[in-house]
Amino acid sequence: MTIEQHLSREFLRVVEEAAIASARTMGQGQRRYSDQVAVEAMRKAMDTVSMRGTIVIGEGERDEAPMLFIGEKVGRQMPDEPEVDIAVDPLEGTNLCATGEPNSIAVLAAANKGGLLHAPDCYMEKIIVGPAAKGAVHLDATPKENLQVIAKRLGRQVKDLVVIVLDRPRHEQLIEEIRSAGARIRLISDGDLSAGISAAVRGTNVHAVMGIGGAPEGVLAAAAIRCLNGGMQGRLVPTKEGQEERMRAMGITDPRRIFTERDLAPGPEIIFAACGVTDGTFMRGVRFFGHGARTSSLIMSLSDRMIRFIDSVRLDGTPDVVVEF
Repeated sequence: MTIEQHLSREFLRVVEEAAIASARTMGQGQRRYSDQVAVEAMRKAMDTVSMRGTIVIGEGERDEAPMLFIGEKVGRQMPDEPEVDIAVDPLEGTNLCATGEPNSIAVLAAANKGGLLHAPDCYMEKIIVGPAAKGAVHLDATPKENLQVIAKRLGRQVKDLVVIVLDRPRHEQLIEEIRSAGARIRLISDGDLSAGISAAVRGTNVHAVMGIGGAPEGVLAAAAIRCLNGGMQGRLVPTKEGQEERMRAMGITDPRRIFTERDLAPGPEIIFAACGVTDGTFMRGVRFFGHGARTSSLIMSLSDRMIRFIDSVRLDGTPDVVVEF
């Protein structure tokens, strides 16, 4: 039995628990608290899973995070259970949840041991595209060159393309170059992981994601991109003292190395699970009713080549509970 067959349903439950917990804080303007309850709910659910799990992408180093820290052991940890490397973002888009904006999600990616890059908590320069442009773009090419290639692969003109970019001062030049090339831009305040998934799915009217975001989110995105047959390149961008030393300790000796989606998520078995906290492109947010909650989730598995969109209703123990559609 593959880890996908063994654990997909369990990981779906894990992200649902995190999403429901954080959704109860939606719109309250307390981003740290929203993240805290998501972490606690995900950690509690994770420990009931029959696996020997290790967090390789999490809330930070052990001295920075009380739980779901890098290197933490999760799951029941019984000798006969599968070994799994896990990347988590219990609440991607903490600001989005705190303000009630779209595309806040609870996310988890898992692979067989060694199947996810152990990336430091730093920035990553990224470009993400769909299957048509996979292998055709390059981080060292100019935005104009990459856009021309993407347009050619899609049978479009550059003016027909939409690129998602995080709205940050560091992207001023990138934004100018994309606009000068003739493409259109969708600026987002947070949530570049959801954006990356959009770029790999036809029909979303998103054709690429460009710019610098978090390296942990880059590994999570790579897991999803592999399941979707999209293309991605990423390069770590250390900006703080000690980050290059941390990279070397993790086995990354070339700080300028360009990673593909297969380098970031090399595992032959990959599970990607996400649950909407607020309404988004692929999933609705958590909806509460008198005796339960309704969730909208996405789960993908690489070796099974399955992508499932799941609508779930959770009921409390009240005997006269009524299910709302």
